[in-house]
Amino acid sequence: MSDLSGDPAQPGKSGKSRKPGERTVFLLAHTGRPAAIRSAELVVQGLLRSGLGVRVLRHEAVDLPLPPEVELVAESECTPEVLDGCELLIVLGGDGTLLRGAEFARGSGVPMLGVNLGRVGFLAEAERDDLDKVVDRVVTRDYEVEERMTLDVIVRTNGDVVHRDWALNEAAVQKVSPERMLEVVLEIDGRPVSGFGCDGIVCATPTGSTAYAFSAGGPVVWPEVEALLMVPISAHALFAKPLVTSPDSVLAVEVQTGTPHGVLWCDGRRTVELPSGARVEVRRGTVPVRLARLHHASFTDRLVAKFALPVSGWRGAPH
Repeated sequence: MSDLSGDPAQPGKSGKSRKPGERTVFLLAHTGRPAAIRSAELVVQGLLRSGLGVRVLRHEAVDLPLPPEVELVAESECTPEVLDGCELLIVLGGDGTLLRGAEFARGSGVPMLGVNLGRVGFLAEAERDDLDKVVDRVVTRDYEVEERMTLDVIVRTNGDVVHRDWALNEAAVQKVSPERMLEVVLEIDGRPVSGFGCDGIVCATPTGSTAYAFSAGGPVVWPEVEALLMVPISAHALFAKPLVTSPDSVLAVEVQTGTPHGVLWCDGRRTVELPSGARVEVRRGTVPVRLARLHHASFTDRLVAKFALPVSGWRGAPH
């Protein structure tokens, strides 16, 4: 294990310092899973053998068997700046860990390469059995980078902005009290659409269409489609269908006065309370998340594989 004392030239960091121009990869892992610990060990060994530097968070290093060459970053510096000088962020874990990685990727602009150690893992590009291939492709820079749309989220009370946030998958307005519905009015591009009682409203990107919005009955939207989704959750109304709007639209959810307070969740990771009368505005994000891609498989094939959809009997178009 590396000495955890700080390097005066790089406060909060320890381990072997990299020379200018040398390649470095940042590794983020769900160290609470034994599979992630073993996978991280294999990835680190493969990258170091190929001459690449590896950087990890100090508090994760406690659970990982790391050689002294690995650069450690202090826990107090868990911000996008810890990726300065890194060419890639490799994330090992399930959907929650990948969304955590997306926070680093968005803030730093460094592409994220996800390895799925969970169940579905739509954000992941590889599975645990592909670790050797992942290392080879990273070493040879044999990957492409694509940008995924994000959401910028604003919360207003009495007209004043009280909170700003963002999301890769979705911004969800939800009720808090299980015994009472949340009364809301939906708005698109400054015009009211409908009001009703519900368990919540999901505003999602195409990337998030296979996440919470999908569970709420929303449509699956191909990632290359630029659009915003608004999906009611258990609405008590005749017209409460999922809506798909222009990517330039502004979606708004107003929590009606007199209704119990609600809560805003962004990607299921960041939350803020919504008092009665609060207004949540959602628009296309100004900063995308960059994903590293190893495969050219269509999203259709990915969808079939992730959900194990039955396609037996398909013969395809005649040649």
